[in-house]
Amino acid sequence: MKTWFITGGTPGGFGMAYADAALERGDNVVLTARRPRLLDEWAASHGDRVLVHALDVTDAQQVQEAVAAAEERFGGIDVLVNNAGRGWYGSVEGTPDSEVRTSFELNFFSVTQMLRAVLPGMRERGSGWVINMSSVAGLRSVPGFGYYSAAKYAVEGLTDALRHEVAPFGIRVLAVEPGAFRTQAYASFADEAVNETVDAYLPLIGSVRSTMIEQDGRQPGDPRRGVRAVLEAMDSPTPPHRIVLGADGYEAVQGHLTDMAAELRAFETASRSADFPQDR
Repeated sequence: MKTWFITGGTPGGFGMAYADAALERGDNVVLTARRPRLLDEWAASHGDRVLVHALDVTDAQQVQEAVAAAEERFGGIDVLVNNAGRGWYGSVEGTPDSEVRTSFELNFFSVTQMLRAVLPGMRERGSGWVINMSSVAGLRSVPGFGYYSAAKYAVEGLTDALRHEVAPFGIRVLAVEPGAFRTQAYASFADEAVNETVDAYLPLIGSVRSTMIEQDGRQPGDPRRGVRAVLEAMDSPTPPHRIVLGADGYEAVQGHLTDMAAELRAFETASRSADFPQDR
């Protein structure tokens, strides 16, 4: 029996999907959320196998308290799922600095806080899994989501380094990159005003916002099916370093990597010409 610690426990999202999948396996679950009361009914149906804990992942003290509560209740954390986060839209030039910093606090720095709180216990036990929920946007950025993509690119870079650093301690690390999934991720966009400071980008940002609102509830990805794919990857004899979820995400990433490889080859001579001559 393993214990899962999952952040971002919004009903209908990936966090809940991970929690239900873990329970189906017979494992214990610590599910955290900023509004834990929304999980009361769900938690009551699972009894002692579930601990719901209030957590703002941007608050370092709350992170430590939640991890301590999990370890006290279940003895340790075997699987950490860094799932909390949300999208931000705006131009690179015109997004207010306060929003950029808030986005990185939630989408990147919270991941580092969770890792620092959970990894000591995993190292001591000599085993564990870290699942970092990234995004297709962490592999392929699009106009209007530059800073959200930048935060997810940072998660990707962190995850790649972490994987090698913790492997000697028996800890495995997986980056998960969903495409468009039917969660509540876009629901709040309809209630938020466009906060763009450069008028020249208003048509672009307005179009991005409208598209996200129109897609809400119609995204092709199913969080529960996505989580099943992640668990199958974890259980495979040779788990991957990353897994893209959703046909739309797969096609976007495949096209992006194909274009990158073609461009790399096209400028191979220029790349190699930057070295000192071999006789020096």
